[in-house]
Amino acid sequence: MPLKPTEVLYCLTQKQAEFQDFNQTSYELWQRYRQALGAVSRQTAMALFQQLKPYRSPGAHPLEPWSDSDHWVIPAHLTWPSREHSLQWVRDRLTGITTFAVDGSQIFPSKEVSIPVALVQVGWFENPHLPTGTYEKDVRLEVLSPSELQQCSAQRPLDRQVNMHRFRMEIERLIEFMAIHPQCSDCLVFLDGSLVATFAEVFDADCRAFYAHWLVELLRASERYRVPLVAYIDSSHACDLVQVLQHVQDLPEALSLQDAALVGAEMAWGDRTPLFWCDRAGERCSQGILQDYQEQAQCVAFTYLKTCDRPPARLEMPRWIYDAGLLEFVLNCVRAEVIIGGGYPYVIETADQVAVLQTQDRQLFYRLLQQWAEDADLNLRFSRKMASKVFRR
Repeated sequence: MPLKPTEVLYCLTQKQAEFQDFNQTSYELWQRYRQALGAVSRQTAMALFQQLKPYRSPGAHPLEPWSDSDHWVIPAHLTWPSREHSLQWVRDRLTGITTFAVDGSQIFPSKEVSIPVALVQVGWFENPHLPTGTYEKDVRLEVLSPSELQQCSAQRPLDRQVNMHRFRMEIERLIEFMAIHPQCSDCLVFLDGSLVATFAEVFDADCRAFYAHWLVELLRASERYRVPLVAYIDSSHACDLVQVLQHVQDLPEALSLQDAALVGAEMAWGDRTPLFWCDRAGERCSQGILQDYQEQAQCVAFTYLKTCDRPPARLEMPRWIYDAGLLEFVLNCVRAEVIIGGGYPYVIETADQVAVLQTQDRQLFYRLLQQWAEDADLNLRFSRKMASKVFRR
């Protein structure tokens, strides 16, 4: 039966006081942290760095000095009288700059099919931003066999095995692009997601090591080939700066408060925070994933950039970009891509459209699988429900 709106509203009304209490408590904590942010932002970056020295993994350390950055807001002063003027600003910064992004999609193993099988597809978009309008869109796919899917199956769900395969393919394609464009000062590679794999801390040891390994390989490749890399997190739940303030201002724990909500209150479009390097502890102060990053453990820098009317996006990048004086180049490229994309980087959005597998693609895959299995004399069976969905005309 469809959802009954009256029942939902009744249940919400019954617990209205609990929601209001949570909202009030969260707001009061936010105010306290905003006051602390104002005080800390009036200090120098070096003073804050010294204050954080006694703490192990305090969340972050300042990498970039700041001045006149009230509440850690560095103004961009970017306003235009019309859309055409903003697009001219984009052309001035992106013409001849190649942006590149990769995304992936997958068909997970189904209990409706008698043989475990999955498909992973990664797609990419390479845009040199030339007046000719040339670009490259393409895909690469792999089919996962039963033996590949059943590796470590006792400890790991099959869906996670597929996600790991997709992640590896995405990272490999990004590194491949860097290797083809070494010393490319007019390129920018986008990763859709974080360079700090905190999500993997809850996985088994091999899985955690897998994600750390591939992200370290990506960071190393960017530094080795000198190709700028930026990881774009549209809705970040990170609380690295919250942790910094908690330590140096002796504030109560604020589990519901995130960096983006804390620093974004007074940002205008294009504004950003100073650059920090990430020094995040693990969940419940356990060993964080950055402990597995070897020489790259202190090499993930981040800032928050206002890109739309929502809380700011988090940008992560290898530390060498700042050391090489390329920070403003990277930030302006991101701003330009966001303008083209209407609030989200166009290059990432397009890579997602290239990679995504639609319902008809899944149905085609299963029809091809059945045809191939018959030719290969394999005993492949579909459930009646699956057969009805896939093979009906």
